[in-house]
Amino acid sequence: MKIISYNVNGIRSATTKNFFGWLQATDADMICLQEVKAMPVQIPEIIALIEQLGYHHYWFSAEKKGYSGVAILTKIKPNHVEYGCGEEWIDKEGRILRADFDTFSLMSVYLPSGSSGDDRQAKKYEFMTFFEGYIKGLRTIHPNMIISGDYNICHTAMDIHNPKSNANSSGFLPEEREWMGLFLESGFIDTFRYFNKDPHQYTWWSFRANSRAKNLGWRIDYHLATQPMLERLKTVKILPDAVHSDHCPILVEIGD
Repeated sequence: MKIISYNVNGIRSATTKNFFGWLQATDADMICLQEVKAMPVQIPEIIALIEQLGYHHYWFSAEKKGYSGVAILTKIKPNHVEYGCGEEWIDKEGRILRADFDTFSLMSVYLPSGSSGDDRQAKKYEFMTFFEGYIKGLRTIHPNMIISGDYNICHTAMDIHNPKSNANSSGFLPEEREWMGLFLESGFIDTFRYFNKDPHQYTWWSFRANSRAKNLGWRIDYHLATQPMLERLKTVKILPDAVHSDHCPILVEIGD
C-alpha cells in the first residue's frame, strides 16, 4: 500500500502544474494533502478529477478562504473519518483530519508556521502542547497509526541545509527540535530516517535564491508511524522531482 503526503501550497495552483497527471502516474492508494487553500465547493472541476481517478475524498478546510486546510484522498473507503480535533482555534484553521481503516488510522496534519512573527510562534507552541496530549489519548484507541504531514520542524542538523545560520529560525529552534525528539520517543518512528540516514534530504525549499536548484532545503514533512506499525514498513522515499509546490511529496509503503 502506497501512502503519499504532500503540502501542495494551494491545490488550485498545483493543478495548473499537472498535479493530476503526476498523481495518476504514482498510483498511490492514499494521499494526505496539506495547505489545500480551498473548500470543496470552490473547486468542482478538481473534485471531478479526483473522483475520476477512483479516490474517495475528505476535506477539512480552514474557515478563512485561501488558507491552510487538509485533505485525505483514498481508494479504500475508510470506516470512519474524524474532522478536526475538538480544539476550536485549531479546527478553525483546518489542521487535523483522520481516516480510520480496518488495520490502521491515517492522519493528515499541518502544524502552524511561526515564521511570520512571535504571535504565530506562540500559537505553534500551543498547538504542539495540545497535539502531544491529544495523540497520547488517541493512541489508546488507535494504536496503529500513521501521522503524515507538514510539521514545520526540522528535527536534527542533518535535516536542514545550514544549521548554524538557521539556529534561531522558526522550524529549527531548540524548543521545537526538543519537542520533536520527545514526540518520537513517546512511541513514534520517523519512517524516513528509519530507512535513510543520508544528509541533504529535504522536502521544502524557499522560493528565494534558487534554493531548490541548489538543494538548500529543510526536511519538515514526515510520515510518523506508531511503533506497532514497524513490521509493516516497507520503504520510504522523498520525491523531489515533483515540482507542484515549494514542498515535495513523501512516500511510505506499508504491507498488510
